[in-house]
Amino acid sequence: MSEQRAGRLGVGIIGAGHVGPVLASALAGAGHALIGVSAVSDESRERAETMLPGVPILEIPEIVERSELVLTAVPDAELPSLVEGLAATRTWQPGQLVVHTAPGFGIGVLEPAQRLGSIPLAIHPAMSFTGTSLDLTRLAETYFAVTAPSPVLPIGQALVVEMGGEPVVIAEADRAAYAEAIETASAFSRSIVAQASGILHDIGVEQPGAYLSSLVRSSVEDALSADR
Repeated sequence: MSEQRAGRLGVGIIGAGHVGPVLASALAGAGHALIGVSAVSDESRERAETMLPGVPILEIPEIVERSELVLTAVPDAELPSLVEGLAATRTWQPGQLVVHTAPGFGIGVLEPAQRLGSIPLAIHPAMSFTGTSLDLTRLAETYFAVTAPSPVLPIGQALVVEMGGEPVVIAEADRAAYAEAIETASAFSRSIVAQASGILHDIGVEQPGAYLSSLVRSSVEDALSADR
């Protein structure tokens, strides 16, 4: 099985927000076949068509039934009910890889799929996504949290490497703390930049975000370097 899984996979994507199409595009670049993507809103459909040209937009059950790897990139709050709903209809497939990208969940949330024989993987990229091709370049310098049962952990790590990232193993019991760290860094960055931009705007500085960009990037890089 490990040899088969290390080869090319048919990948289905549930969710066409900022994350799913980007990771799917990276997997396609590594040679995997994209089976289909789910998209509900006009914005998500447009994003899917832009990032994944030629990939059909399908209903979720059809994606799951046809895919060897299901990449589930939906808001955290929607993940448990989605997994449970597809388990209730016995849609998950035995031997199928099921990957989610929610930072706060490990593989426990995928237990309903696992009961039907699916293989659970929790893979979270620690970066902010725009939902555009710009993110594909950023993946090359991004760490990914990987949580999985020990026998299939190498599969999760290999998928991250194929997407251009660096895998870091996070224990199931540590996922809540991991999510807190991610949210703290994200929220702090957004709030500080917004506050500083507002001050500059009030004193007449045009494009305050652009004005601060070099300062913020270099300051963050210095802070990160000091903590290495």
